[in-house]
Amino acid sequence: MIAAERVVLAPGLPATEHLSRIALADLFLATLPYNAHTTASDALWMGVPVLTCAGGTFAGRVAASLLRAAGLPELVTHALVDYEAAALRLARDPAALAALKAKLKNERDRLPLFDTARYTRHLETGFWTMWERHQRGDKPADFTVDGMA
Repeated sequence: MIAAERVVLAPGLPATEHLSRIALADLFLATLPYNAHTTASDALWMGVPVLTCAGGTFAGRVAASLLRAAGLPELVTHALVDYEAAALRLARDPAALAALKAKLKNERDRLPLFDTARYTRHLETGFWTMWERHQRGDKPADFTVDGMA
């Protein structure tokens, strides 16, 4: 249980100020049944580790996908009891949190999650592949763009 006086509801801010405020956090908790989506991306961009419990629906798995793309699959749990235990473990271990924040800061520009140029190249390759298949008269079929798995 968290004491009510410890909960702070912050007012809305312009985007740059909002992101600066996020960076002050030690840990971001993405909850169920609906995980954080854009806000989790914002937290990771600002170097704040995100902890989540993967749910059974798309809306409950977004944060897990973001964490895998950010190279932090260890922050994805699959049961609420594990989620709670991980949150408590991290809250009690400032060194572990600092290491996660450092990893995000040092690797942010190399992570698939934030590599927009790479994503764009892969998306364009996918579009060209679909167009070429259509031009040949091929039936629609699954395909993989190399390096995009």
